[in-house]
Amino acid sequence: MTDFAPIAVPTPNDAPEAFGFVACEGGVCAAEGVSAAGLHAGFRRDPNRRDMALVVADETCVAAGTFTTNRFCAAPVIVSREHVADGHARAVILNSGNANAATGEPGLAVARKTADYVADVLGCEPSDVLVASTGVIGAELDFAPFEDGVPAAHAALAHSAEAAHDAACAVMTTDTVPKEASFEGRVAAADGSEYPIHLGGFVKGSGMIQPNMATMLCVMSTDAPLTEAAAHEALLAAVKQTFNKVTVDSDTSTNDTTVLLATGKAAPAGERIDIDSPAFPAIAAGVKAVCGELARKIAADGEGSTKLVTVNVLGAANDVDADTVARSIANSPLVKTAIFGHDANWGRVAAAAGKCGVPFDQTKVDIDFMGVPVCRAGLTVPMDEEDMLRRFEAPEIDIVVDLHDGDAACRIWTCDLTHDYVTINGDYRT
Repeated sequence: MTDFAPIAVPTPNDAPEAFGFVACEGGVCAAEGVSAAGLHAGFRRDPNRRDMALVVADETCVAAGTFTTNRFCAAPVIVSREHVADGHARAVILNSGNANAATGEPGLAVARKTADYVADVLGCEPSDVLVASTGVIGAELDFAPFEDGVPAAHAALAHSAEAAHDAACAVMTTDTVPKEASFEGRVAAADGSEYPIHLGGFVKGSGMIQPNMATMLCVMSTDAPLTEAAAHEALLAAVKQTFNKVTVDSDTSTNDTTVLLATGKAAPAGERIDIDSPAFPAIAAGVKAVCGELARKIAADGEGSTKLVTVNVLGAANDVDADTVARSIANSPLVKTAIFGHDANWGRVAAAAGKCGVPFDQTKVDIDFMGVPVCRAGLTVPMDEEDMLRRFEAPEIDIVVDLHDGDAACRIWTCDLTHDYVTINGDYRT
């Protein structure tokens, strides 16, 4: 038997570790100047289930947002796009249980009324309040739960990991676990000194997931002093490389929203980080670190999933080809069910790569499962089936495909496809 070395997957040059970032506690409240709350307001029948979250900066600050590309976008998306267009916000109000999507003018009226109401409670401008909803599409959103819920959430606001966790729990729909991430590190000031910064956030999402973005609501924060342009650039770049590289079932939601609040509370007086500032690459890496961790958690919690699956495609002619091949593999029901069945059937990976319209020479293609060569130059590499069965017991499954056709690469996160996926989505409205 010929021995083959595993395919080497390169480490990106903007990995957070390269800039000194490490995980920390706090979630969306890791950043100075940010408070959160999550509680039951009445959008759901179960009184024990949190269904409304509020995230508030101490004062109006720099903000950026990215939103769904779905033409059937929800009312909160329309309103929040308008409000964040000036690069500033004070608060984000989120509810679960009802998406306020496909609700026409009444839905827009409720979204605007919600922003007005939160602004009145906080003492800020309505345009500084962003709104987000998730849940069933096509049902009108009742404003009544906001009437008592918003003042209660305002009273419960706290700058703590516990409050951040409550907010993360309040936006869950078919999610089985809340999803949070936070990092801390140091960046250079204009005078050459360094100061500590924090970044954190939460996300919901586990089904109806293929970018652009996912069926996700995400709120992030940092106490770094970003300019409006820098916040937008850092967020957009991170989303393209993380949330836009997640797929569970190839469906794009109506409500996708990602918001970044930048309070600047960690910085020396007068410090500002713009796109051309020496500290910007570090900040961008930190934002990407939060997004990347949350993206992995979305894929790992795909509806009914038992495995987080990472698909790496290397050696493509260009970035578009790399993404197309990786996404074809990640979305293939045959690949996903083989992983669920612990079947190291590399032929399904090869077929998924070959069907997507990207030209490549099959006689050059190499494939690995979890670091084990299973295909070289388009042909089978003998493997120990018992060893592979044991490897498939792991919670994370890695697939690497090298097309040997160029230098472009792409990484996509997905999950396996199980019986429970059908059950969950078949019973979604019941």
